[in-house]
Amino acid sequence: MAFEPPRRLVRALGETAPDGDDWLEKLPEAARQAVALRELTVERVQVPGGRSSLVVLVRRADGYPAVLKLAPRRARPESERAALAHWGGLGAVQLLEPFVAEGELLLERLHPDVSVRSLPEARALLEAAGTLRRLWVEPPGGAAAHPFETVAERTGRQAAALRAGADAEVMPLVDAALTARDELLAAPPEQRLLHGTFRQSKVLAGERMPWLAVGPDPVVGECAFDLARLVRDRVEDLIASPSGSATTRRRVKRLAEALDVDQDRLRGWALFRAVESGLRARRVGRAKDAELLLEFAAWL
Repeated sequence: MAFEPPRRLVRALGETAPDGDDWLEKLPEAARQAVALRELTVERVQVPGGRSSLVVLVRRADGYPAVLKLAPRRARPESERAALAHWGGLGAVQLLEPFVAEGELLLERLHPDVSVRSLPEARALLEAAGTLRRLWVEPPGGAAAHPFETVAERTGRQAAALRAGADAEVMPLVDAALTARDELLAAPPEQRLLHGTFRQSKVLAGERMPWLAVGPDPVVGECAFDLARLVRDRVEDLIASPSGSATTRRRVKRLAEALDVDQDRLRGWALFRAVESGLRARRVGRAKDAELLLEFAAWL
């Protein structure tokens, strides 16, 4: 079978690929070797698939349905492996094998085309938030000895990129986002293992449990950081609505109360993450996405 990477994956990795990176060119052969090594039967490549990995629907030699995921090192697949192992299937997809090769994960098969985003908005937010709560656990080794990146480290890199890429038009939003980050990091509350890139499309229907999270980019920090990305889910609908600003404020309040997170801290992280995503989208030429995200950020 030809393991052709979906266009979305090619486009997304092309936006972040360092000079000389040849992971995409080597991907078809790497996928063939990974399948042969595990004696898997391939059903299909998932399309449109993810933005940082090739997702292949397979069956093991015993007929058990599974997913083979291949990701480049810059997508931090070994961090994902460590987080999934620590969660042990509670709230997240299960690992089906120990380490075999770097960047290759064999995972429990969920329903790849059914996410909570398919539900009405109010119920989707409720189900997504309930799934996220299960993932907020003490990191392995405790707050001081875990192997994961921290919120301070990740947002530190992002803050440096914001300062370097801002112009006069967006500088007020950038200043507000950077000020919010500094204040939030000055006195962080709990330190938990977080999904890192959580949104409705990252929660798929399963058999063991109705909904399970996939595709973490794990980080250790406060829960409000993880919840902040969920605040702007379906941002295109929010922007199109005459009451979008009021709906956003209600969503912040509702999610903060539902998950026992400080409302002001959630708003601050939602602001920082929206501005960071908006400026990153603008840098790689996704002007429409940037416009939506920066308008949303202005509401916060």
